[in-house]
Amino acid sequence: MAVNPLAGLGLGIGWRPEIAGLVTDLPGVRFTEVVAESLRHQGQLPLPLAELRARGVTVVPHGTRLSLGGAEPLDPHRVRQFVAAAATLDAPLVSEHVAFVRAGGLEAGHLLPVPRSREALRVLARNVRTLRAELDAPLALEPIAALFEWPDDEFTEAEFLTELLDRTGAWLLLDIANVYANARNRGADPVDLLDRLPLKRVAYLHVAGGAEHDGLYHDTHTAPTPEPVLALLRQLSARFTAARLAPAMLLERDGDYPPAAQLRAELDAVADAAGLARITPPDAPPDGQVSNTTLAGSR
Repeated sequence: MAVNPLAGLGLGIGWRPEIAGLVTDLPGVRFTEVVAESLRHQGQLPLPLAELRARGVTVVPHGTRLSLGGAEPLDPHRVRQFVAAAATLDAPLVSEHVAFVRAGGLEAGHLLPVPRSREALRVLARNVRTLRAELDAPLALEPIAALFEWPDDEFTEAEFLTELLDRTGAWLLLDIANVYANARNRGADPVDLLDRLPLKRVAYLHVAGGAEHDGLYHDTHTAPTPEPVLALLRQLSARFTAARLAPAMLLERDGDYPPAAQLRAELDAVADAAGLARITPPDAPPDGQVSNTTLAGSR
């Protein structure tokens, strides 16, 4: 199997305009991720993101709207935009979700779970191969956090993902927060899924926080990473260490941004749980001394 292009890059944080300055100011950051659809078609990067690229920071475009799990053919316009984002960033890897976002001409506005059936697997694999044929970079696929499952599944989640990776040659983007959310909502053991997944196919990992509503845990990306997710990350890290694997890891945050010092503290907590080097400044100022420029990156 090919060498993981993100191996050894350590901890990163998702690039968002609201925290662009914070990401730029992290001295140890070696990779980040940007929502592919947020990039302009002309190929011009936002200044803070271009600054990171100039420093040699790896930037992975992360797709959210290709609808790889949809029964309809891929939208050529969206494929071209995704491919252009990868080319603009000279990305060594790109990623998208094992999900669909539209059907019958209607946009869901949300990532929806794919039925774990043989027909759904066939269609998903077809769409992944179509996308890969347009890309110059490898593709990683991320299973989503789902609040429901389709009836009469023909595969377990681990079986479905393993078969998908085998059929397409894609890498796995493993979101440890999604693993926790799905297990908690299904009353299952998250460690059981980890032990059944092909961990050697993991290109990189996501971690994030969520919230409970009406008895279900929602992967919101708007809260600190909870201790149960960090505990699961410790167990996963031990498995990677035993297998001599070193996938990169990325903290996601998509709203309710706290003061910069709190985000740096969360990055430190994730780094410690994953057994990775911290990427934050050693003498970061307290919350009260963090300027708006640090968070917003308005330079």
